[in-house]
Amino acid sequence: MTAPDDPPVLIVGAGPTGLTCAILLARYGVRSLVVERHPGPYPLPRAVHLDDEVLRILQRVGVADAFTGISRPIRGMRLVDGNLRVLAEFRRDRMAAEHGWPQASLFDQPDLERLLREELARHPLAELRSETEVEHLDPGDASRPALVRLRHLPTGRTDTVSAQVVLGCDGANSLVRRSVGATMRDLRFEERWLVVDVRCARELDVWDGVDQVCDPRRAATFMRVGPERYRWEFRVNPGETAEELTAPEGMARLLSSWTGDVPFDELHVIRSASYVFKARVADRWRAGRLFLLGDAAHLTPPFIGQGMCAGLRDAANLSWKLAAAQTDPVRHDRFLDTYESERKPHVTRMIRLAVTTGWAMTGGQDGAAALRRFLLSRVMRLPPAKAAMLRGVSPRLRRGPLVAGSFRGPAGTFLPQPALTVDGVERRLDDLIGPGFAIVTRHAASPFLTGLTAALNAALVHAGTDGTRIELPGGERLTVQEPVLAAWLDRAGTSTAVVRPDRTVLTTLPRTASRLPARFGLLPGFSPSGELRRSS
Repeated sequence: MTAPDDPPVLIVGAGPTGLTCAILLARYGVRSLVVERHPGPYPLPRAVHLDDEVLRILQRVGVADAFTGISRPIRGMRLVDGNLRVLAEFRRDRMAAEHGWPQASLFDQPDLERLLREELARHPLAELRSETEVEHLDPGDASRPALVRLRHLPTGRTDTVSAQVVLGCDGANSLVRRSVGATMRDLRFEERWLVVDVRCARELDVWDGVDQVCDPRRAATFMRVGPERYRWEFRVNPGETAEELTAPEGMARLLSSWTGDVPFDELHVIRSASYVFKARVADRWRAGRLFLLGDAAHLTPPFIGQGMCAGLRDAANLSWKLAAAQTDPVRHDRFLDTYESERKPHVTRMIRLAVTTGWAMTGGQDGAAALRRFLLSRVMRLPPAKAAMLRGVSPRLRRGPLVAGSFRGPAGTFLPQPALTVDGVERRLDDLIGPGFAIVTRHAASPFLTGLTAALNAALVHAGTDGTRIELPGGERLTVQEPVLAAWLDRAGTSTAVVRPDRTVLTTLPRTASRLPARFGLLPGFSPSGELRRSS
């Protein structure tokens, strides 16, 4: 039995994924405890890229505006050869796109983790215990909660907490994954790369974007992360060692194409580390009360910058479902199973895209490499190819219990987020409609739509040609001028869209709908036929 002060959710790992989970759960009214064996954020840079979909998650967490102060939008990407001659160039002229944020941003991970920790400290429903590790995990079963023995590393003191749910956000060597009994499926990519982070007070004469070096002799990536911060990633060739590459003369030789006349002794190397980039996905993401997120569930090469993005998408997908299920994984077992059935295919496609992108840009030798350079320089100049490179890489969610409808429509995609002006102040849509469900419609609310809105405790958004009217669950009403949502529904060929708390379109409904579709039966609060359960 759970003690009164035990948390319903125990989160193992206080990286970006675990912290995001805890904050989102707190915003949904669910209490959690986060345990982390390290005393503070890892001080060295690791992840450096987020896209606009994921920045929208940070918006729901409450740190997006602060994030823009520690990050810089990416102005585009160039594909270059080994001599840095441009094969193709993709510039971003518009910084804000359909999600209301820059399409791609660069940052230092320690800065983001500090923002997340500061935000978590503002929520009484979320607690962080640093320098605390999991010593033993009893996963529980359908009749009893998980029991987790924790040890405070500085003192050796132990205590046991019980939890309805345990979230494994504990990285590639996950203890929770071992308790789940999962193994990592190899997607057949493994390469050793050297990652170099540098600070330089003198500005380097480089392009303000990302360079992808398409050279089989020395594949590499370069990006300017901040005003004085630069990152390089170099593939380590067979027979080479990290020691020889990171020796001063080896490092100077690697960086010389970008540093120009800046002496090597003016470069402050923050970190140089050799990593094995892998492509792997856990075969199971859940066992009863235990769930895997982030690197505990998947590992991706960095070629499309989606490593941290994938973990934050996990957090956004699972947190609202845990809140809707009232953290009871037994009663709502099939509902919570949709976390893995949605996220696992999505992240697998993303990892395969990263592997394919890495090969296309860096693989092959001799004739194959020459042919690749020729094709890149020709094909990537075509407008459709340029547009594809600048669009987001995230695919729609597959159809399933919580994504239903024709895939010619918006089901499984994100609701766009226009900027709205309220009382002379520009606001973003997600901030106005709140953390729950939303129903976006072109028509006046019918009795059926009114009942559905009440059943989901949703915000009702009337997207009309004369303005957008928003009715919030608490009764507040807003009217704003914006054309985006009505045009989005028109392009989709639908009149009404039901939007989940993670801003994914669950389904669309015809104007003549008069009852709840059976697909709603999986949601807590609805009967298996899709009807709203009557409280006794």
